[in-house]
Amino acid sequence: MAGSDGLFGSSAEIHELRRYLGKLARSDATVLVTGETGTGKERVASAVHRLGRRAAGPFVAVNCAAIPETMIESELFGHERGAFTGAHSAFAGRFAQADKGTLFLDEISEMTLAGQAKLLRVLEDRCIHPIGGVRPRPVDVRVVAASNECLEELVERRAFRADLFYRLNVARIELPPLRERPEDIAPIVAHFIDDQNRRQALRVGRPDSALLDLMRRYRWPGNVRELRNMVEAVFVDPPRGGALRLDDLPPAYRRLFAGKRMPQEPERERLIAVLRDTNWNKVEAARQMNWSRMTLYRRLAKYDLTAPEPAA
Repeated sequence: MAGSDGLFGSSAEIHELRRYLGKLARSDATVLVTGETGTGKERVASAVHRLGRRAAGPFVAVNCAAIPETMIESELFGHERGAFTGAHSAFAGRFAQADKGTLFLDEISEMTLAGQAKLLRVLEDRCIHPIGGVRPRPVDVRVVAASNECLEELVERRAFRADLFYRLNVARIELPPLRERPEDIAPIVAHFIDDQNRRQALRVGRPDSALLDLMRRYRWPGNVRELRNMVEAVFVDPPRGGALRLDDLPPAYRRLFAGKRMPQEPERERLIAVLRDTNWNKVEAARQMNWSRMTLYRRLAKYDLTAPEPAA
């Protein structure tokens, strides 16, 4: 199911995200969105914009990894005509384009250290200095940055500026991978199927229970993006109606799901075994289960599991 924020799902993680977005809408804080590739970071950034007080202003998205190092300053802060070879006309820059709105800086970890220093200055001063310009230009922009890498680790390796990290890490949103919230798969895939049906005037059905079970067992390394790609692949040669079955999927996806037909060890028993092996170290248990700590605590409550009392 989808809310007015455009987010799909009914898991505890999505409910908590919606609650937090409601609070963010009442502030103008800088936001840092982290999560694996394909988890929907730009969709969340767009929701921050739409739900906030800047909704009437522009939403400008920039992929930092796609900008050459020599062009980052011009792309973000603009330039005047003739400022450098090839500058045949003036360019306002992304910050100026996002004035009174929101600037989404995707893949912020790919920005060079020199670019990071210039970005930090703008975030502190709230003024841009177009290349070749004489006067600084004030800008009123909310910044939402995103990364699929752990910025804390990059800071430790001195591959990302600590001062910029602290400036960005004001309101933090960590998106869990799709494998940690299998209950969201059904509403997400239903949305993608409905969207393709509208686009192509078709009536492809929802997955049957057997296929949905296989989809919930699959790990989805590409997350929501991979799920969307699978649905689009189905519509290349769509079935004629009825519920979507495993045999209706393209061969590549049938092979992916084929290994998920074998019965798996019940989750509760697997979790108990991991907890015993790790001596109830919850951080290590979450890592071995490929869960976030929030997911681990939720499963402990679900299965009524508590650490044994120490021996007297």
